[in-house]
Amino acid sequence: MNAIKYINKVFFILLSLAFVAGCDDDNTSDLQLNGQTWLNALQLDEYQGVIDNSTKTVVVGVPVDYNTDAMKVTAIEVSDGAEASMKVGDIANFSFPQTIKVTNGDAYLDYTVTVKHDEARITSFKLNNEYTGIIDEENHSILVRVPTSIDITSLIPTVETTQGAMVSPASGQAVDFTSPVEFTVTYQSAVAVYVVTVVQSDSPSAVYVGLASSIDELNAEEKEAANWMLKNIPNAQYLSFEDVRTGRVDLNDCKVMWWHLHIDGGIDSMDKFEAAAPSAVQAVSKVKEFYENGGSLLLTRYASFYAAKLGVTKDGNAPNNCWGQSEETGEITTGPWSFFVTNHETHPLYEGVDISTIDGKKGIYMCDAGYRITNSTAQWHIGSDWGGYEDLNSWETSHGGVSLGYGGDGAVVVWEYLSSETTGGVLCIGSGCYDWYSYGVDTSADSYHGNVAKITQNAINYLTSESK
Repeated sequence: MNAIKYINKVFFILLSLAFVAGCDDDNTSDLQLNGQTWLNALQLDEYQGVIDNSTKTVVVGVPVDYNTDAMKVTAIEVSDGAEASMKVGDIANFSFPQTIKVTNGDAYLDYTVTVKHDEARITSFKLNNEYTGIIDEENHSILVRVPTSIDITSLIPTVETTQGAMVSPASGQAVDFTSPVEFTVTYQSAVAVYVVTVVQSDSPSAVYVGLASSIDELNAEEKEAANWMLKNIPNAQYLSFEDVRTGRVDLNDCKVMWWHLHIDGGIDSMDKFEAAAPSAVQAVSKVKEFYENGGSLLLTRYASFYAAKLGVTKDGNAPNNCWGQSEETGEITTGPWSFFVTNHETHPLYEGVDISTIDGKKGIYMCDAGYRITNSTAQWHIGSDWGGYEDLNSWETSHGGVSLGYGGDGAVVVWEYLSSETTGGVLCIGSGCYDWYSYGVDTSADSYHGNVAKITQNAINYLTSESK
């Protein structure tokens, strides 16, 4: 045993000496990392790029209709001794961002080059810093609703535009809105004319209600829904829950109140709902008063929790199976998404909507492949395994809802609470494929996404007929 210990000791000493000797040698790395790798200048065709070395980005501005499919590198400068992955004379398709790598020895930096067409758009429009305009970009029109007590011959617009653009009439200058007014926006080669119309109304026929004080402050998902409503539902208006709580707007003529609540990451309990929507909780008594006086409610996504807060449900429960992702990291669909409506096809909610046969059941596609979706879901798990409802009949009897749509596993994803002689109706949509906004994806060519708007239009029409 002593001999073994001695041998191990000698081996350890020799190994240590070898390590020290290795450390005493010149240990300078062969990697060449001392050279600078900056991109100092870039020109595409005759257009100079603006370089931001802190973010390693380059933006090249071009006229509004300029073809960027085959742009030539006409000038490029980098740090002394460095080389770039693109050279003068190279031609590339800049209709999407390109990467230029600047290398000096073993050191390198990647720059993202984006070509940006001149833009002249109005991004926000308010009158007297209180009444928010609804911008219809497709038709270059803006609608602003104000009370009848307001003098519309001298309203002060606050106009925000895309970067660098100028607008006339100027922001802050009093304008007579007795007739529609043209606002012209210009930026270099880009020019756009918006027609602004002011409509006076004291009591809206329908409202979109939200947590934010104005539409501009809503998150992207909610803003998309709210703007659609104000563009497509006559005499509609945006209200905050604080507006409702304080009675700022007369709701005597209002038939429908819609709330679409999106929270990145989802909500799966009443405690989380209350923490996320305190102003809605504080306005419960006013919204309940609206409902008990015959007004109807459309509650979509996590707003469906609100039915329990309003006392609409029999057992006081909120959806028992909920989840969701975040907008910027949502999954990209690999095929169309749908929910099923077998036995409910004739409900007014689905009037005029294309109903397909999917896996032997009647269903409605809501988005196509390539859509970025958060899959934000607020549904009812049905089954004796968990959730508290043995079967659909048990859920309808105990909870008081009526199923109108279900998922692939039989979970209830669309449902309603029927109106009574005095109260309005409440309709809830909690399907993960009921989605208004797709981060970073152009949905204009999506074959099915229009069904989101169609079903919403039907829901509002139906609930209006259910109101007292």
